[in-house]
Amino acid sequence: MAVSRPGQTLTIRRPDDWHVHLRDGDTLQAVVAHTARPFARAIVMPNLKPPITTVEQARAYRERILAALERSAGPAVATGFTPLMTAYLTETIAPEELERGFGEGVFTAAKLYPAGATTNSDAGVRDLSHITPVIHCMERIGMPLLIHGEVTDPAVDIFDREAVFIERHLKPLIDNHPDLKVVLEHITTSDAVQFVQSGPANLAATITPHHLHINRNALFRGGLRPDMYCLPVAKREQHRLALRAAATSGNAKFFLGTDSAPHLRHAKESSCGCAGIYNAPYAIESYAQVFSDDGALEHLEAFASLNGPRFYGLPLNEGTITLERCEHDPAAAGLPAILKLANGTANPTRVVPFHAGEQLDWRLQDANNPSTAFTES
Repeated sequence: MAVSRPGQTLTIRRPDDWHVHLRDGDTLQAVVAHTARPFARAIVMPNLKPPITTVEQARAYRERILAALERSAGPAVATGFTPLMTAYLTETIAPEELERGFGEGVFTAAKLYPAGATTNSDAGVRDLSHITPVIHCMERIGMPLLIHGEVTDPAVDIFDREAVFIERHLKPLIDNHPDLKVVLEHITTSDAVQFVQSGPANLAATITPHHLHINRNALFRGGLRPDMYCLPVAKREQHRLALRAAATSGNAKFFLGTDSAPHLRHAKESSCGCAGIYNAPYAIESYAQVFSDDGALEHLEAFASLNGPRFYGLPLNEGTITLERCEHDPAAAGLPAILKLANGTANPTRVVPFHAGEQLDWRLQDANNPSTAFTES
């Protein structure tokens, strides 16, 4: 990592996103270039309809991702970006399917959604004991298990669901499967931070930019704000501060995972709005803001570019990206309030990005990255 003095530019090894939702169809074409812009690789979530449960489905989805990226940003960009595919665990998935996909390099990991925990998770797991053969197989072959760590028990307060999941399910899982590689994804609590810090070397966690920036007050500031609603929901300020301390500490157990999750306007602004924050357009800039504000820029490269591939056993990226510090303009309106994303149709995809209307101190110098196909609306 190279920081020019007095800190006007920051060059780091090209990072990866270890948790992203790229969707499918028109939305996929609209959003995929935003992820490929700074990131060399991305762990792609499998919660489509229908979910990605077979090797053939994963192969086909990977091809759709690359084709959409080539259409939106060009073949050079598509060949410079690697989608890492995941399997959606159901209670009927065969261990042999996972082992075949992992052995053939199609599946990088498998994703555990507690049934009903988040978007498109109804086909997920209701009882962990039902997938014990799958877990044994993953432990044996070294396939990482990615966990959405929340209980769905309606008797448990939504702000306590992560901590209860750790106590009820994650602790026994790790005790019973000591060699299983586990990533507790998009952690939101000090409970999760402490559990990961004190756990074995084969336990890690991803942290999103939005959980580093906002606490639960953001959901209600000036009224009900659906664009700040995600799952797991943002928690109290004490938890946000614990996440920032973990992310900026240099601890190799924590790494970048945006959980960028685009939803169209009608899906967010409805009587039952969808959970998800779309942070991909400015994700690396958002992380840089946190590390800069906390005086920890020297740890950004480890968090963004080193810790993830080392945990997954993958090579580090060869290229670099450069971020440039920029001055705030008091007269400027800030980042666009709504992005109108080209998707190959006559009706662009309209989404609200994280940091809409705000100004960030860092911007990506992207001369060697795809231009972003959006305009302010």
